[in-house]
Amino acid sequence: MDLSTDPVVIVGAGPVGLTLAWRLAQAGVPVQVFEAEAEITDQLRASTFHPPTLDMFDEDGITDALIAKGRITPTWQIRMHSTEDRAEFDLSVLADDTAHPYRLQCRQAELSRALLARLPEGTVRFASPVTAVEQDGNGVSVTAGSKSGSETMRASVVVGCDGARSVVREAIGAQWEGGTYPENTILVTTHFPFEDHLSGLSGVNYIWKPGGTYSLLRLPDLWRVSLHPMGDQTPEEALEDASIRAQTVDILPAARDMDIVEKRIYRIHRRVASRYRQGRMFLAGDAAHLNSPKGGMGMNGGVHDAWALADLLIEVAGGAGDDVLDAYERKRRPIARDDIVGQADANRARMNATDPVARQAHLDDLKRIAGDPGLARSFLLRSSMIEGLRRAEGL
Repeated sequence: MDLSTDPVVIVGAGPVGLTLAWRLAQAGVPVQVFEAEAEITDQLRASTFHPPTLDMFDEDGITDALIAKGRITPTWQIRMHSTEDRAEFDLSVLADDTAHPYRLQCRQAELSRALLARLPEGTVRFASPVTAVEQDGNGVSVTAGSKSGSETMRASVVVGCDGARSVVREAIGAQWEGGTYPENTILVTTHFPFEDHLSGLSGVNYIWKPGGTYSLLRLPDLWRVSLHPMGDQTPEEALEDASIRAQTVDILPAARDMDIVEKRIYRIHRRVASRYRQGRMFLAGDAAHLNSPKGGMGMNGGVHDAWALADLLIEVAGGAGDDVLDAYERKRRPIARDDIVGQADANRARMNATDPVARQAHLDDLKRIAGDPGLARSFLLRSSMIEGLRRAEGL
C-alpha cells in the first residue's frame, strides 16, 4: 500500500480526526481532512482529559496549551447528596505511571484548535460534508460537497472519524452492535458557585440524590451540571430553563436563579462497531464506539484509537507490509468493548442504583478502595485508561 501518491483522507475534524491528521503530517504522510461544519465548534461536549491522553500530547506543547485553557483536577469523587458522605480518589497515586497524575477539565474544542494550528494550511476542508465513499483494488474514492458543488478525491486510505452517523461505517458495512439507554441526559453550564454551598467538592463529582443522580464538573470559569429529565417530561420540556432551574432547586434551593450559559440534551448509547476495518477503510472514535459519559472515556478512547492507527499507518508509509494494519482492530476493538463501553456501562449502572442500601454498599466499597493506596492505584489505572492502553500493547 503506497501512502505517498494519494493522501490518507480523514472524514471528520473533531479531536479524533485532527489527532490522526497531526500524527500523520508530523511523519510526512500526505493527509486531507473533510469536515461538514464550517469551523471548529465549541459545543457542549467532552471536557475530561485523562492522564495517558495528556502524556500523548506533551509533544509540541499541546498538553501545555490545554492546561493553560483548562483546570487541573487532582481528585474526583462519588458522594451522597443528602449526607455529603463521599469516596474521593486522589490521582497522585499514579505519579509513577504518568507524567500527569490528574484529570484535566478542558473543552474538547481547545484540543481541536491546538491541533489545527499545527497542521499545514489547507489540510482541513471545512463545510465539506462527505457524501459517498467507494473502495476499489487501488484505493478509495471520496465524494464531498462544498459551496461550489461536489468533488471526488482519490485516497490511499480513508478513516471515518465522523461520529455516530458515520458515512464510512456504512460503507464498510459494519453493524452498530449494542443499544440505546432509555434516559436522556441534560448538560448545563453555569457560573453558580456550587462550591460555596456544598462542602468538600472535588473538580469532578458524581452524586446520588433522592430518586436520581446528578454530576458537577468544574471548568476554569464554569460548573458543568449533568441532569436527567423528571418523570414523563418530553426532551423539549426538560430543556426549558424553568425545568432546569426546578431541578437545581431540588438539589440546592440557593441555586433557584442560577444563570444558564449553555444547555444541551441528548440520548446515551452503548454501541461498538462490529468491525473497524475493511480493506483501506477504517473507523475511529465515535464512528467506532459510543458510550455513557460517566467516567469521561469517550473522547479519550477515540484519541487513543487515532494514536494507535497513526503508528501503524506510519509503519506502512516507512515500508512495512500492509498486514501490520491488521493489528488495529485487534488492539482497539476489545478495549472499546471491555474498557470504554464496558466500564462506562458499569459506572452508569452503579450510579443508577436507587435503593439506599445498595447505594451505601457501593459507596462503602469505594471508600475502602480509595483509602488503600494499592487498591486505589489499581482502580485508577483502570478508570484513567492506563491499564487498557497497556493491555492493548500485548494484543
